[in-house]
Amino acid sequence: MHNITLINGDGIGPEISESVVRIIKASGLDINWDIQTAGSDVIEKEGTPLPERVLDSVRKNKVALKAPVTTPIGKGFRSVNVQLRKDLDLYANLRPCKNLPGVNTRFENVDLVVVRENTEDLYAGVEEQIDNNTAHSIKIITRHASERICRFAFDYAVKNNRHEVCVVTKANIMKLSDGLFLESYRNVAKDYPQINQREILVDNLCMQLVQDPTRFDVLVLPNLYGDIVSDLTAGLIGGLGVAQGANIGLNFAVFEPVHGSAPDIKGQNKANPTALLLSAIEMLKYINENEYAAKIEKALFKTLSSGFKTSDLGGNLSTSEFTDEIIKNLL
Repeated sequence: MHNITLINGDGIGPEISESVVRIIKASGLDINWDIQTAGSDVIEKEGTPLPERVLDSVRKNKVALKAPVTTPIGKGFRSVNVQLRKDLDLYANLRPCKNLPGVNTRFENVDLVVVRENTEDLYAGVEEQIDNNTAHSIKIITRHASERICRFAFDYAVKNNRHEVCVVTKANIMKLSDGLFLESYRNVAKDYPQINQREILVDNLCMQLVQDPTRFDVLVLPNLYGDIVSDLTAGLIGGLGVAQGANIGLNFAVFEPVHGSAPDIKGQNKANPTALLLSAIEMLKYINENEYAAKIEKALFKTLSSGFKTSDLGGNLSTSEFTDEIIKNLL
């Protein structure tokens, strides 16, 4: 039996978490879920959106599945996602982007992977208010973080039979910070002569992605560009409702969807659990439960290709009805 932390989030988090737990249980895999609450729902009681007990649980179990947690815009507490990544040194954000059966998109045969550095850049949170009219935010790029994320991308390409790793920067303008990231990529790339190498500026990448995303294989980017580009690529395959994610470090891994907590539909049984389920499938692969991962993925794909979808994908099923259909297809 596996002991895995389940951070069930807020907003629609508990609903889609329940859906995924039901599906995994129906597959026959026995998991002992250590359920932890975090986010806006615990602030009043515990004074923080990320209590230490949550971090302790992940440190103990090594692996976590996390539902979305609300992050206020422009004020309030710091992002739980960012804090988890920093405290657990989850330096690699992995975002596979591949067409799903039955989900209509503008492009076919999209199959690329975004590898995003997860711990520094503008997300280091080093900001200061200079005066009433001026604020500074410091972009931090280090050789250590840049080289290890580039090595992660190349190792991922080798392990998964990928052919190219393309580095994405704005080094023509930010010659020192992005220049250091680019230099780090070039140094690491020397150790992987079997993998094609390419360099591109982030604005050019965005243009080419919306023209023909099949041109790209594995992308490796600093934190901010990776955040933006990974959401762009999610749009190529149907939106954030079907976009999976993983945050991986040397010792711990947290798997999560990348969409928000959607408090406007909380408790309405409307949410699409697909992104969290795809993240859970990646988690099962990570813990070497490949047979169950394949079984659940097959059931999900059969459900989608048969036309059973939630409203965000053009269907009319509720969260629970969609879950029921996937479970039927597990049998």
